[in-house]
Amino acid sequence: MKEQMIKVLLVEDDHLIAKRYQMILANDPQIECVGRAANGYEATMLAALHSPDVILMDIELEEKEAGLRATAEILTYMPDIKIVILTVCETDNTIFHAFELGVTNYLLKHMPADVIINSVKDAYFDKPTLHSNIANKITREFKRIKTAEDSLLKNFHIITQLTPTEIEVLELLMKGYNRQEICRMRHVEVSTIKSQINSILKKFEKDSVQQVVALLQELHFLEILNQRKGKPSRLPMG
Repeated sequence: MKEQMIKVLLVEDDHLIAKRYQMILANDPQIECVGRAANGYEATMLAALHSPDVILMDIELEEKEAGLRATAEILTYMPDIKIVILTVCETDNTIFHAFELGVTNYLLKHMPADVIINSVKDAYFDKPTLHSNIANKITREFKRIKTAEDSLLKNFHIITQLTPTEIEVLELLMKGYNRQEICRMRHVEVSTIKSQINSILKKFEKDSVQQVVALLQELHFLEILNQRKGKPSRLPMG
């Protein structure tokens, strides 16, 4: 019984590099190179035409991220295809973005023939080897997300501890009113507003009103308040 061939589509715009890869792939009896694309459009077209098992995808084609755009399109409509991206340098953000899109692995272009072949077979047999720098990047990203989530929960908890008066003062500050204007609007002394603002700063562990306002803008505090009140947010005129 004939062994199942691994169909590979090569996407590389450099002719010499493409020829080298084609020769390497042709030397393995388990691999069939079903085509070569030189740009993102050809990559998506040939992927649809040949339904390859694995695509070796150059990141930089006719434009800097054309390979990533082609990757996103292919994986949207043909999610079973395994894509190994080809790159000349290990740039964290670009490669991490590729993994976010769903690529299986990445490969430095000038790696030895056996590494290239093994990368294709690992992808086909669902045995990707995650490079250490990407593993570290993913670990850092999960930590960042966890920290952001913890911070979000903490700040929402602080908001629930605010008094109705403090919420009203914060709402006016976020709408652009200064302390004197707030005093007149609320018919209170400056010392009262100062005391209320100091209480707000203490609860948020911030040094200035500007820091609290910036934080609440990130949390869409005004939108949340206005949804509860059932009215759109408005900034003061003038």
